[in-house]
Amino acid sequence: MPLPLRLLAAGITGLVLAATAAIPASAGTATAAIPASTDTATGGVAATGSGTATGTGTATGRATATGRATATAAARRSATTSAVEARRVGRVATPKLRWYACYGWAQCATARLPLDYDDPYGAQTTVALLRVRATDRQNRIGSLFVNPGGPGASATSFALMSPMVLSDELLRRFDIVGMDPRGIGASDAVACFADPGRQAAALRGMNVAFPVGGRETAAYLRSARKLAAGCSTTGRSLAGAMSTAEVARDMDVMRRAVGDRRLSYLGFSYGTALGQYYAAMFPDRFRVVAVDGVINPRSWAGSARTRHVIQDERLHSAEGAERALQRILTLCDRAGETRCAFAAGDPVQRFGILVRRLKAKPVTVEGTRITYATFIGEVLGALYGDDAAERVTAMASELWTLTSTPSSLLGRAGRGFPYDNSIDAYASVMCTDGRHPAHTASWPAKVAKADRRAPYFGRAWAWASAPCAGDIWTVRDEDAWSGPFNRPTRNTVLVVGSYWDPATNYSQAVSSSRLLADARLLSSDNFGHTAYGTSPCVTAAMDRYLLAKTLPAAGTVCRAEQPFTAPLDDVTDAAAGLDLATATKAEIVAHGLPAEGAPKQRPPVGHGPF
Repeated sequence: MPLPLRLLAAGITGLVLAATAAIPASAGTATAAIPASTDTATGGVAATGSGTATGTGTATGRATATGRATATAAARRSATTSAVEARRVGRVATPKLRWYACYGWAQCATARLPLDYDDPYGAQTTVALLRVRATDRQNRIGSLFVNPGGPGASATSFALMSPMVLSDELLRRFDIVGMDPRGIGASDAVACFADPGRQAAALRGMNVAFPVGGRETAAYLRSARKLAAGCSTTGRSLAGAMSTAEVARDMDVMRRAVGDRRLSYLGFSYGTALGQYYAAMFPDRFRVVAVDGVINPRSWAGSARTRHVIQDERLHSAEGAERALQRILTLCDRAGETRCAFAAGDPVQRFGILVRRLKAKPVTVEGTRITYATFIGEVLGALYGDDAAERVTAMASELWTLTSTPSSLLGRAGRGFPYDNSIDAYASVMCTDGRHPAHTASWPAKVAKADRRAPYFGRAWAWASAPCAGDIWTVRDEDAWSGPFNRPTRNTVLVVGSYWDPATNYSQAVSSSRLLADARLLSSDNFGHTAYGTSPCVTAAMDRYLLAKTLPAAGTVCRAEQPFTAPLDDVTDAAAGLDLATATKAEIVAHGLPAEGAPKQRPPVGHGPF
């Protein structure tokens, strides 16, 4: 079966996992058009052909720059961790990590940390770590902590696959360290239900990309209430201690445990929020923080002013996905039928017709029922890869044909063993971290508003936070951090944003770069979620920062490989290989280390909406 329909037949469980495509050979920096719709927090600097911003070149401009540099230097000197946070983590003894060989080329360890840093000798939770040691021990810089996002993705798995996705120079100079956040992965896992059977029964109504119609909406809300109730009761002790701030505190203790004076950090997707939280809470304790696929932490957490709106009305992920899809369909139209499978007629109009067909009559592909919601969910998933354009248009083309033929409707497989806590973990972080509307009953009206704002993806993103409604999610973390996020920092944060990111809107990278007291924005015109690995330009710029603290020139825009450049007859599926987005640790080890000089894969970041 063709690749696009294999994606559809796989169901919606992987809708938010990025594709792992080989890094393109093309490189360079270039002027690229910043998307016109950048919401309220965006903007951007004009870039020249060399990828650097045009300066003023005047005496006034130089004087202004000098004054700004002096002010920045003074702010850096004043950047210190608050007495409250210093006391919280300082009262926890540095754990002695007993590393042992694991998973072929890695080392593993665990540490016991307090559930509540205000009670360091009270209840504890176990946090798991995995590291891949630097190959050049003599010139080792230290440890590079990595986080692939989620919330819910495993940082230990990401560290294990680091030889396949990170540059050889990073692997030479850093121990790559993954710390599974509390409640997630190999750390003590949050469980909001007593067993898989109870979980499956409770979440049955959420087994859709998003609900459509009164019956599905009612079922979804029932399941959202049960999830919130489970996490607020059965899972309460851990769910109420999984805020991003707690993970930042854990990471500071682990920084000490691995022997680093200052943290070096690379975070993707939701992991960008963690990096920015750390920079705000421990502004003098990081060496470098690089965040790629950025969530503005103020948008994530919300405020008293925005507490009545759903989270995506702050994050604008739906608009980002909408813009990426429209860009793809426009480029498809320009490329023509010899280069794009969906170019016949008007691709924008035909996509709308296809959606209406699926709303009226779903089709079945190898036993999987493809509804309007399933299709939109799978399109969103395909948008995560740098081959998004080819996947989306091929999928749409094949479904265009299938919607003209009869199809049988078969059911979807349910959950099985073992207990999958991905939904529990995602909700525990999102709902505990931020402010959300007070009443579950208000969600359908808010979803309808989101649908008007982003007709294809508004519903998909709006429903994600339904379990967080204040009248059903009752567990709270009193030590969650709500800012400020603009405190002076000792070093500069590198903020990386992709123009066509379907999950973390480019506007979030722009607004974060302005929110943080000392940040540098690096832009990329790649498709897909996050930028690292999409061009030698952006990968090299991020590597230089991580290795030597060298910042890209202000206004740099990296050029990635663009879609529909080759005739369809010349386009072939990538060679079959290990799918890092779904691979278990055992499968990664069985696949083995890549051969010397083998092309790297794109980091499979994001698990859950981010």
